[in-house]
Amino acid sequence: MNATQPTAIQAIDLSRNFGALKAVDGINLTIPAGEIFGLVGPDGAGKTTTMRLLTSVIDPTSGSAAILGHDTVRAAEKIKEKIGYMSQRFGLYPDLTVLENIHFYADLYGEPRAGRAERIDALLDFSNLIPFKKRQARNLSGGMKQKLGLVCALIHTPQVLFLDEPTNGVDPVSRRDFWRILYRLVRDGLTIFLSTAYLDEAERCSRVGLMHQGRLLAVDTPEAIKRLMKGTLLELSCPESRRAMLLLREKLPQATVGLFGEHIHVVTAEPENTTQAIHSILQEAGLSHDEIRSVEPSLEDVFISVLEDREQSRDSK
Repeated sequence: MNATQPTAIQAIDLSRNFGALKAVDGINLTIPAGEIFGLVGPDGAGKTTTMRLLTSVIDPTSGSAAILGHDTVRAAEKIKEKIGYMSQRFGLYPDLTVLENIHFYADLYGEPRAGRAERIDALLDFSNLIPFKKRQARNLSGGMKQKLGLVCALIHTPQVLFLDEPTNGVDPVSRRDFWRILYRLVRDGLTIFLSTAYLDEAERCSRVGLMHQGRLLAVDTPEAIKRLMKGTLLELSCPESRRAMLLLREKLPQATVGLFGEHIHVVTAEPENTTQAIHSILQEAGLSHDEIRSVEPSLEDVFISVLEDREQSRDSK
């Protein structure tokens, strides 16, 4: 992080409880202006609650947060002028056209009519929605609905944009288009904070935070977080992949074994010995497999590895 960059988002011991549940548990985070920050974790990790805290939708149980220097509790109205927030269920109106939805949000944000048409035209051009501006929102594809939601969140020219799993359920081509738009926004000076369940998508961020059960396990660049994984990652494919994975998990207690699509991933501190052991275990069980090779870990591999380390450390205490 460049020390000369102003701070866009800051959280200090930020926590939120819902009864006995600690949805967000003591988060400390500093995000400079002009960064794409990705919050990564499974459903129930606390990502949405964190975003709702940072956008002044709910107040913390303890700790504090600030956006562009404004406290999220004491200056909530000021913050809402400076941020855009696209929630998982962003409220597009299906009976309104693309253009009518945008005007609705412009009115909601109190945007003056003077100069609004030029702003809308620029955003429609930017998002490739000009050919669809008279189409009802109900008749848009999933990818176009996400783009329209983004335009509505940008209509008042925010300085910080919050996106809660913005490409969830969107096809891969639309996801790529959406990310091209995000990169252009950052080049124009916007700060973006997004949550995602797609770990491959998080690798596009400037920095990522791995979140689990309300806590941040690690915060760094995707490349640096990959280096947190101890050991070598081995990959192989097997026709009976699930059976092979369960067998290897049983026979290789010192390794971390997981199923990733069609591939079995094994993290080990002794790659040569483990490669030989995998071959022997599967051969004895009558399970064929392809070449066992060393590969670069994905963020998903690292996430699982970090969780395993945490659980082992907790069990050893």
